[in-house]
Amino acid sequence: MAKNFNEVLKEREIKEKELNKAEEKEMSLDSTERVKVLSPGQLVFKRFVTNKLSIVGTVILVFMFLFSFVMPLFYPYSQTQIFYKYDNSVIDYAQVKERTDYTLFMLDENADVHYTVKNKLTASINTMKSTGEKTMTLRDNDGVSYRLEEDEDFIYSLYKEESELFASASGEVKYATYSIVGDKLEISAGMEEVSGFSEALKKAIADKAKDFTVSGVEFKVEQVKKTYNVYKESEGFQYFSKKMDAAFEESVLALDKGGRLEIGNDIYSVSVNGDAVEVYKVSGSSKIAILSTYVFDTFDASFKITKDFEKAALQGIAEGKEFAVGDVKYTIKVDGETGEKLVLDINNADAPCAAISTSVIRRYNGEDTLEIAFKEETRKVIAEMAESGKKTATFTWPIAQVDSNGEYSYDESGNLIKEDREITITDKNGSYVLNAQQVVYLIDTFAAPSSEHWIGTDSDGMDVLSRMMYGGRVSLMVAFVVVILETILGIIMGGVAGFFGGWVDNIIMRMVDIFYCIPSMPILIIMGAMFDALKMKPYIRLTWMMAILGILGWAGVARLVRGQILSLREQEFMVAAEAIGLKSKRRIFKHLIPNVMPQLIVTATSGLGSVIITESTLSFLGLGVKHPLASWGTMINSVSTAEAMKAYTYIWVPVGLLICLTVIAFNFVGDGLRDAFDPKMKR
Repeated sequence: MAKNFNEVLKEREIKEKELNKAEEKEMSLDSTERVKVLSPGQLVFKRFVTNKLSIVGTVILVFMFLFSFVMPLFYPYSQTQIFYKYDNSVIDYAQVKERTDYTLFMLDENADVHYTVKNKLTASINTMKSTGEKTMTLRDNDGVSYRLEEDEDFIYSLYKEESELFASASGEVKYATYSIVGDKLEISAGMEEVSGFSEALKKAIADKAKDFTVSGVEFKVEQVKKTYNVYKESEGFQYFSKKMDAAFEESVLALDKGGRLEIGNDIYSVSVNGDAVEVYKVSGSSKIAILSTYVFDTFDASFKITKDFEKAALQGIAEGKEFAVGDVKYTIKVDGETGEKLVLDINNADAPCAAISTSVIRRYNGEDTLEIAFKEETRKVIAEMAESGKKTATFTWPIAQVDSNGEYSYDESGNLIKEDREITITDKNGSYVLNAQQVVYLIDTFAAPSSEHWIGTDSDGMDVLSRMMYGGRVSLMVAFVVVILETILGIIMGGVAGFFGGWVDNIIMRMVDIFYCIPSMPILIIMGAMFDALKMKPYIRLTWMMAILGILGWAGVARLVRGQILSLREQEFMVAAEAIGLKSKRRIFKHLIPNVMPQLIVTATSGLGSVIITESTLSFLGLGVKHPLASWGTMINSVSTAEAMKAYTYIWVPVGLLICLTVIAFNFVGDGLRDAFDPKMKR
């Protein structure tokens, strides 16, 4: 039946309404109508976005990337910028030490002292003090004689003597030498042969005896290769010039430690070395040096102490008279209160130019810029400490005022402003340390959170928030580089093994088994220690660490790819690809690998969190990223002790939270991708 135009329009309107109702109807994920209108990629995306945890993980990761890569562009501080502060702190202001080593001042520029004598001058003086001797004879390796003589406390003179060997005595003397080659016997010069000596010696040698006796004389035998040296007890002194009487020898032997003898106008120097005694006759001597432990302190900074001044002053003290340096004459005066020796310019006797003592008072950095009045007060307090047996003492002294910028403060006239500070002296086993409060320029370590540093500063005085940002860069970069390297190696090795099978598969799978058996953490610890020994630069070390982690982690990806390809290579589309003659390389990487990519994406995403944990662990142990590069692991390592973790929670808690959030976010995204790629998962 023919329909009019109105009926046709009504039927069309009814069909459009039914079609709109069908479109408005909600379709489920497994709806066939939905499959018809969505591509596979869209379907995976729809499944992914319906997973709330996946969305949470994605949002966290987006924030982490913005935090690590974008925010540092706008943040005013860098990861290695060190911050300082001015603080009123107790500092090591000065130190006091008693000088014990004697300084040698040469009086004769042409004279020289052998190093064997120089090295034992201080020890020889200490020996003289302990024994109460006023003089001592020293002899160098060349036989040159020196005389050390005490002038007064802390001042000694060194003389070089002209002498010759006068006599010697020894417990044993070389009597003869016998050589087996040629049967030669030589009696030492000046020795008379004992009757029967030759036969007795040969018998002793044959019997391998160490000693023998002939005519009541005892001999000792010493073998040197094919030669025998024979010794006997000394019969007394051997004189090289005039022979002396028994009284002389008794006087020499009485000096069991050596010394000097004056007989008439003659002077003899006696040297004792074990049983050997040598007597030298001194024909003359000259003073070549002076030694002292005295320290010179000036009253006026403009007055300069020179070596010539020190030598002249020490000679003046030793001789008890005035001395001159150039055209200026000086005299020595003893302060009645302190007992210190003062050097005065004769033309200006009321104003001492230098003070002499045996204690060295210097600033803690070694500079000699302390005023003489401060040194005198310090010595006075130390003397009182010694008398009372105290280990600490305090006194007040005006020291230069320092402003908040670490600069000295001056008044309107340009004079240095001083303020009274309490000086604490501490006795540390004979040396003294002086402490005082002063404004100092310090590294601002472990600063609390503030408007300048939102999360404070770390142990190196660096901004924690800045290092958290740059540390995120390192941690995320390491994670992605390592996972990409693992994936590439795993795809190549697993793809080849799964496609070709046979002996190729066996070889690659045995390699996988070997890499599974490698103890990764000990290997990483050993490599970290080796990098420390090689003193690698931080960026080179980071590159090596990423490479090692990637090489150690590809085995799991290779096994996954191999298993997937083994199931895919028998599919119809692969049979068709082989039938049309495609090359193996194209079949693997064009047709097989793309079908494995969904599983690879899930595995790689889940592995990112594990790599971040591994990198943080290595850096925490000091084996990963090194200073000054920041990573989340190294930041936690800076507060690794229990006390530090309790005191500086504002450092490790935010960093630990970032690590946890990032790892959890990667796991959420990995779980979401796994569910999205697997349509059988329940929603």
